[in-house]
Amino acid sequence: GLYALQKGVPPKDGEAVQALLGEIDIRLSYEGGTQHIYLNGKDVTQAVRAEEVGMAASGVSAFLPVRDHLLGLQRGMAQTNDVVMDGRDVGTAILPDAQVKIFLTASSAERAQRRWKELCAKGETVPYATVLADVEKRDWDDSHRAVRPLKQAQDAILVDTTGLSLEESYAALARAVRAKVLQLHTQPFIESCRILGYSRAHIAVRHILPNLSDVLLSRFLLGVNSC
Repeated sequence: GLYALQKGVPPKDGEAVQALLGEIDIRLSYEGGTQHIYLNGKDVTQAVRAEEVGMAASGVSAFLPVRDHLLGLQRGMAQTNDVVMDGRDVGTAILPDAQVKIFLTASSAERAQRRWKELCAKGETVPYATVLADVEKRDWDDSHRAVRPLKQAQDAILVDTTGLSLEESYAALARAVRAKVLQLHTQPFIESCRILGYSRAHIAVRHILPNLSDVLLSRFLLGVNSC
């Protein structure tokens, strides 16, 4: 989307957008603990957050050649880096086998309010109503496009942050990730625990997960016994 704007190409012009794909090189870099995005060697980490770029990204993403091109780039990033990747089809198309998938959402009004405050903090003067309209339009466009539409993956954890502060949202995400990681660690041992029985299962799990709290261990073993 950003590159199309830079080149003066309308995001809805499929043929013109497709012609740009061979010119694009996207790279991720971690600098000082912060992820940076480079487009053809230039740091565009802040530029891609602009409102018009977000709308342009929604426009170009409707074309299959664009999504196929990005698919290879994004999967390549995941193969060479430990990544936390966000996007509207990451869990369903880009990384369908990701260890932890979260469908992060909030009401359109809540997201528009956050976006509006972010833009105001950057000195941009944009009416809240305009931001809300853009959010709702992008939601509709992305969820109704024919190519890999926005939707929750069947195995994704729904985290709704409507009404939550930034810190509360972080906490909700952390809880969801911890719960999923615990599940991933314990699943391979469910069948073994059924065979071993409670006391031997207790020893086995303690050996494998020594830092598991007594409360979580009890809940896990009660779950095993009830299987």
